[in-house]
Amino acid sequence: MNRYLFIAQRLSAMILAPLVIIHLGLILYAVSDGLSGAEILSRTHGSWAWASFYFAFVLSVAVHAPIGIRNILKEWTSMNQAIINGFCLLFGLMLLLLGIRAVTSVV
Repeated sequence: MNRYLFIAQRLSAMILAPLVIIHLGLILYAVSDGLSGAEILSRTHGSWAWASFYFAFVLSVAVHAPIGIRNILKEWTSMNQAIINGFCLLFGLMLLLLGIRAVTSVV
């Protein structure tokens, strides 16, 4: 199981790295042009390209972050492994659901 989690975290990191760079670049571009939140939303509204981009972002985060939290809790606490796994599973589902909700409300 740990081998698969290791691979999943590394693959999600490979996906996240360029997405984070693009996301931060877009933020810098929007801020330098003085775009308001409403102007940004008007540009992204109805765009399937942006929806796909941010769905990939959300999915990658929902895989990557809980695995990292799981490893930290496993190494730094004496919590039961089943509790750690359950907490991290719920945390990942929460990230996924909240992320999907955010993307669908913006796009």
